[in-house]
Amino acid sequence: MSFVNLYTPPAAPGPLPENDLYGPEPYDTNFVFPIHPESLETERVRLTPFVPKVHFEAAWEVLSKHEELFRFYPLVLPNRETFLTYMERGVRQNPTNTMFAIIDKTRPDDTHPEFEGSLAGIVGLYDTSAEQLYTEIAFVMIFPAFQRSHVASNAVGILLKYCLEVPTASPPGLGLRRVQWHCHHNNAGSKRLAGRMGFYCEGTLRWHWVLPEALRKDALPEVRKDDPAGGRPGRHTVSLSVCWDDWENGVREKVAQQIDRKA
Repeated sequence: MSFVNLYTPPAAPGPLPENDLYGPEPYDTNFVFPIHPESLETERVRLTPFVPKVHFEAAWEVLSKHEELFRFYPLVLPNRETFLTYMERGVRQNPTNTMFAIIDKTRPDDTHPEFEGSLAGIVGLYDTSAEQLYTEIAFVMIFPAFQRSHVASNAVGILLKYCLEVPTASPPGLGLRRVQWHCHHNNAGSKRLAGRMGFYCEGTLRWHWVLPEALRKDALPEVRKDDPAGGRPGRHTVSLSVCWDDWENGVREKVAQQIDRKA
């Protein structure tokens, strides 16, 4: 018996032209599910699609000064071009992913009155499946000035309600069966937030990511000799979830309490 394997790895894409870094006009979120603005708001926080032409400069003003915000992420976005390219190719052009700007309605920003509040962070829905009815709350990044406040619990709570309520609810949800949460094995803050919002820890995905060399500090110990990734570091991933039956049996009320917390 003979066989062949004609697979050829795809060529690395070239840089995006400057005009393409910010996406099309009007901005097409290109997400597999509908986005209902009325479902993405509490009294104190609003989520709105992250539109680079609107939100990027204000976000980068913070991100460029706080590299530690990327500490537990599996990728490095060191400059504006890299970040915008990731938002266009990794998020907008992938219909299973979408990103939201987190607006804190309790803090006006005179430099950006169009926000009707302050840009407090970003958060996404990733690896979403319309067929299997699941998604992952990912890229949860709360800016330093808004940490240890109501922002994180409201943002995550908004997405849990949006994902797990049924489409006939008021306001409408997506009717998903499962919402995942994955975090770096050393990210204690992420695990605490997920637990507070009702996520159930399902276990640890060992050696789940091959990391960039720049993230070695918080990575696992050295890998074995002749590793195909050239000895680049790795990490375990803690896997948590909230499913529709959890939501219907107490997590909905737990999330509502967290949203209403004073801090």
